[in-house]
Amino acid sequence: MQVLMSGATGLLGSAIGQALETEGAVITRLIRGEAAGERQIPWQPGRPLNLPMAFDAVIHLAGESIVGRWTPAKKARIRDSRVLGTQTLADAIARMADKPRVMVAASAIGFYGDRGDELVNEDSAPGTGFLAETCREWEAASAPVERAGVRVAHIRTGVVLSQHGGALGQMLLPFRLGLGGRLGSGKQWMSWIHVDDIVGAVRHILANEAVQGPVNLTAPHPVTNAEFTKTLGKALTRPTIVPVPAFALRLALGEMANEALLASERVQPLRLLSSGYQFRFRELGTALENLIAKH
Repeated sequence: MQVLMSGATGLLGSAIGQALETEGAVITRLIRGEAAGERQIPWQPGRPLNLPMAFDAVIHLAGESIVGRWTPAKKARIRDSRVLGTQTLADAIARMADKPRVMVAASAIGFYGDRGDELVNEDSAPGTGFLAETCREWEAASAPVERAGVRVAHIRTGVVLSQHGGALGQMLLPFRLGLGGRLGSGKQWMSWIHVDDIVGAVRHILANEAVQGPVNLTAPHPVTNAEFTKTLGKALTRPTIVPVPAFALRLALGEMANEALLASERVQPLRLLSSGYQFRFRELGTALENLIAKH
């Protein structure tokens, strides 16, 4: 299988790319700036992109990290890297004479916004706020690919747990030092997923022609932040008695704290489950024990 991938060096791209290559896939990577190796194509979001090669599938994961204080410039980079990047790639795919069979395009459960205890799925309405608006535009930007007859799946990822970094990587040191604790009230829901299920879900989507449109990439059993904190402390055999007040998070991170750390997103992966995907890690405790052992 010939695969074109953006964001190949990120947390998800590295894991997905390695798994696909192990299975014999040949991956061509979109690289920001000058291409420096074989099977690399330079690209710049917002500038025309030509794809002379044929591909069976496209996996589009590129996007500016949301971590950090959201200044106007940071928010512009977050949005433009996703929306303009997707528009650029989608236009290039739509112009291809020999089009891919499928495009797996990154999105996020930020699409749903802060929903309290409401249980949401792929059919739920979008939420409000910067992340929700960005996700709506991000997904809409792939419209040229869909109009060209290519199957598109928008993977709305939750909090990805990996031994190689991401959210869990930032938590491990303070928790191991006994400085872990809930964020704010701890009542906000966290919809998480083990990185191995990210890889498994993407492979499932590539192989299953019935899966298209929005697909929630979250484990079937979301937990509250307080539950997550308790479970991680138990896995590390450390106390979790140092809460981080909401006002301190807002003071340090501003808008990002409200939308990314204190927002409540209780998400169900109905489309994956209904299409027959079998999660490797359905329960948080098992997932954390697996990752901590690897780490």
